[in-house]
Amino acid sequence: MLMTHGWFGTQTRTSRPANRPNAVTIGNFDGIHLGHQAMLARLTARAASVGAAPAVLTFEPHPREIFTPASAPTRLTSLREKLEILRSLGVAHVHVCRFSKPFAALSADEFVQQILVRGLNARYVLVGDDFRFGAKRAGDFALLQRLGQAHGFEAEALHTVEAAGQRASSTAVREALAEGDMAMAAQLLGRPYSISGRVVGGDQLGRKIGYPTANIQLKHNKPPVKGIFAVRVQGLEQPDWPGVASLGTRPTVHANGRPTLEVHLFNFDRSIYRQHLRVEFLHKLRDEAKFPDLDTLIAQIDLDARQARELLNVELRGMG
Repeated sequence: MLMTHGWFGTQTRTSRPANRPNAVTIGNFDGIHLGHQAMLARLTARAASVGAAPAVLTFEPHPREIFTPASAPTRLTSLREKLEILRSLGVAHVHVCRFSKPFAALSADEFVQQILVRGLNARYVLVGDDFRFGAKRAGDFALLQRLGQAHGFEAEALHTVEAAGQRASSTAVREALAEGDMAMAAQLLGRPYSISGRVVGGDQLGRKIGYPTANIQLKHNKPPVKGIFAVRVQGLEQPDWPGVASLGTRPTVHANGRPTLEVHLFNFDRSIYRQHLRVEFLHKLRDEAKFPDLDTLIAQIDLDARQARELLNVELRGMG
């Protein structure tokens, strides 16, 4: 999969205009839920029929992180996670456009000319039914169609996709995760919600209390889930390795801690530092809590591990 960066108007080395024609869809694609997946399936089908490569134009950071950072949504996927999923869904080219105030000031016509036509050589453009573009969101689908006719590309809007009785959207996924409804989030995503990252060193407290953990480096300081979870881990020699995970600030041992993802893998005793793992959140067990002492914390971890084993159908053997 080809990946390019930048804003074509800046003439950066990685943002040279595309030579081959592209079939393009546009959006943040945070989480890549079932609605996004329907868009990508339609994109790849139409790309083949018009003789173009399926391409995604996405933005980094999220636009609301520029204009309203205090109320910006939590990220469902890091850029790396997003790219891995897009690759698996058959996307040939991803262009990551750095979102900034100068970029947001482009008129709708400038956006089409600079980004879609000159930059991505678009022959077909697919958007959602609520798509807006250009400065102050002035451009709508009707304008995109007119500009497409003028510049030689076809424009199409895809209707809303529903899952589990509601519109499949990144907002709906975030709401399900905030409520601890991992099953609903999985229905909207078409897969369990997951976080991936590299295993980094920790303070070894887990090992000292009998529950060694893999500490996963988080890319963002506002994860969309918090609490204790039964999980499944990908990236080890055996797929779907079961475990119990804590994602939170560890209030019992840190007064003002940063969000940390710690995973205790059942029946596992090997060093995996620096490995890249993906943690799938299958069941929420409880919210994070502050305990009066370590003994009380350990007793609760015992209960959490037992419940996670039961939910994941893991035999009680070996360590942990």
